[in-house]
Amino acid sequence: MRRVADKCYLPTNEVFLNLIKEYGHRVRIAYSISGVALKQFEMYAPEVLDSFKRLADTGCVEFIAETYSHSLAALKSRDEFKSQVDMQVDLVQKHFGVKPVTFRNTELIYSDQIGEMVADMGYKVMLTEGAKHVLGWKSPNFVYCNAINPKLRLLLKNFRMSDDIAFRFSQQSWPEWPLTTEKWVNWLNAVPQNEEVVNLFMDYETFGEHQWPETGIFEFLRHLPGRIFGHSDFEFLTPSQVAEKHNPIAPIHVPYPISWADEERDLTAWLGNELQDEAFGSLYALENVMKNCQDQVLIRDWKYLQTSDHFYYMCTKFFADGDVHKYFNPYNTPYDAFINFMNALSDFKLRIESNAGIHLPENGKTESRLAPKPAKSVAPETTPKQQVVETQPKTVVVSKGRKVIINDITDFRDADVKRVIKTAGQDTVVVAVKGLSNKIKMKFFSNMRDQTAKKLEKRMHEMTKIPREEVDAARRKVEGAMQVVA
Repeated sequence: MRRVADKCYLPTNEVFLNLIKEYGHRVRIAYSISGVALKQFEMYAPEVLDSFKRLADTGCVEFIAETYSHSLAALKSRDEFKSQVDMQVDLVQKHFGVKPVTFRNTELIYSDQIGEMVADMGYKVMLTEGAKHVLGWKSPNFVYCNAINPKLRLLLKNFRMSDDIAFRFSQQSWPEWPLTTEKWVNWLNAVPQNEEVVNLFMDYETFGEHQWPETGIFEFLRHLPGRIFGHSDFEFLTPSQVAEKHNPIAPIHVPYPISWADEERDLTAWLGNELQDEAFGSLYALENVMKNCQDQVLIRDWKYLQTSDHFYYMCTKFFADGDVHKYFNPYNTPYDAFINFMNALSDFKLRIESNAGIHLPENGKTESRLAPKPAKSVAPETTPKQQVVETQPKTVVVSKGRKVIINDITDFRDADVKRVIKTAGQDTVVVAVKGLSNKIKMKFFSNMRDQTAKKLEKRMHEMTKIPREEVDAARRKVEGAMQVVA
């Protein structure tokens, strides 16, 4: 926080404050700041919070609603999504004295269903990505509306003109480098006259962090408004002002969620591989229990665990978008990120059980002694024995003469996996999983609580040098331990 505050937030806020002093209400800006970011400002950089308050006092700034935890809750739970939005709005009102009327979901994630939820919460405007595969031949430079509830107006990011500043500004291999205000405003003037708005959405860290001061990014920012005012017919507006001035021209149909991220503009930066899906599913399996939890520290940490960055660090995309995923990433590999998260989540579950009197069975389903008992209902006739079996944690049932193979580990309980690892040895397990699916590796690695990330990474790299017969021997040893446990 201190690093980004000094390199980005404080100097950039000063630039915008000076621009507003120079041009008055002709300069307009909108900020979407998560609740966890606002909390970090309070704890570690109160002067950043003060600088945003000075911007708020100008009347030229709009503050936008989003999720408190910068989370993916909209993809999983309507209740948790709304709860987090309300928490973030409360903080915005507390610090800046305004109630947001525009909404931006985490990472511009949007679908028809998410837009409907946002409209149901009373928002009139929402920001999202102008994804090519959604727009087709259409331009992002108009106001659109939600396909389910047309009352929600949509502003779509012009990713080409935004990314020219956010990503390509200092890229010397880019044919258009160096980017000047003259060149950029010429591109702006090339927008067809019938198109109504150019939406520039970008990480605030663009200024001073992603693009260092040495690149000239602050000089570009200081001179851009003057160039626009002097050499174009464009004006600055906040999102709510755009929505008031322009009517939607058509609904946008987005049946599957989109985002700003990577070439695909989908969710694969956060969800999709087995590591991410397992972590995400395990986290939200706790939702019903957390609804009944009264421990404020646990509730706080439950929100922190939902921050989307945890899943972003588990991304295994290493090609065109790999460099983006490395930035600000504290982990050496996606497996490191996954293991660290799952260990933290495991500790969190133990805290739930010890602090809140809540029992969490090992099968991932949650039961709470704080929850009311369900009403009795008529069920198909079954024996008590069958009822007991159906509620037991899933495990492998081995018939006489059947040999357990390593792939069966995905059906083992976590407690039994730990026993297998202890019996066979962690180094043996790491060798044994060479060439197996991520799902199998994940089942073992998530239960290695005393395995350090560095040791695991080293062993995984060494696996490319291990002879096939050694891998087979390790696998037989693991399968022998599995047979005993099963």
